[in-house]
Amino acid sequence: MKITKKIAALLLCSTLVFATGCGNNDKAKEEPKEEQKTEQKSDTKEEKNAKPDAVGVVSMDKPIVVDKEHKTVTVLCSVNGKYFTENTRHASVFTKGSNGTKSVFTSYATPEEFYNGLIEIGAKPGDNMTPDNKETTHVEGDIINAKVTWTGADKEYDINDVIKDSNGKKIVFRFGGNLERAKKMNTGCLTCLDSCPVGIVSNETYTYGAVEKRNEVKFTGNKDVLPEDGTYVAMIYSLGEQAGN
Repeated sequence: MKITKKIAALLLCSTLVFATGCGNNDKAKEEPKEEQKTEQKSDTKEEKNAKPDAVGVVSMDKPIVVDKEHKTVTVLCSVNGKYFTENTRHASVFTKGSNGTKSVFTSYATPEEFYNGLIEIGAKPGDNMTPDNKETTHVEGDIINAKVTWTGADKEYDINDVIKDSNGKKIVFRFGGNLERAKKMNTGCLTCLDSCPVGIVSNETYTYGAVEKRNEVKFTGNKDVLPEDGTYVAMIYSLGEQAGN
């Protein structure tokens, strides 16, 4: 009888040890699942907080940033892939302007905001263009450098790297001014690719009409450098070397 009780006690202990061991193993297996679950939640939260329209300091919430210290004006834009193959005289135009769909880069800042930003960094407008002299006059004003970058870009690309001139000539932007005419006409033009009496900044290399009227040159976005259609980019404008002369 004593032997039977002893055997029963041993069997009971073995059962308890086995049950406890299995419980610990199950718990150990469950813990990583909880950690994995937490990590997945964290990733999802980060994705929700990501802002695809943000490029550096600009975003839809803040489409233009003026940096007086470094003398730059940065404008949020997006790539218009239509002009990878089609000709245009517009580099960047405000999305709500009458020419809002006609540029290589669609701007989310207005011409007035852009003009005021250039004034803030010390740029001086030429204000020499008029509707009467536009086809015979080259735009004047301070030289404005323009660079373009985007999330994942290797660097800030010069405007001549991202927009191609069929003649191989350089785009030389100048601060034409034209604020009052820009507000009146409401074309939305920030930067034009020939000298313009409406655009805030335009290209002194050609007079007005060179692109659309006289067919002297064709301008297209460089698809070998630029990201795909609709990608948000930042256009960074700064004073050129000859500014103020």
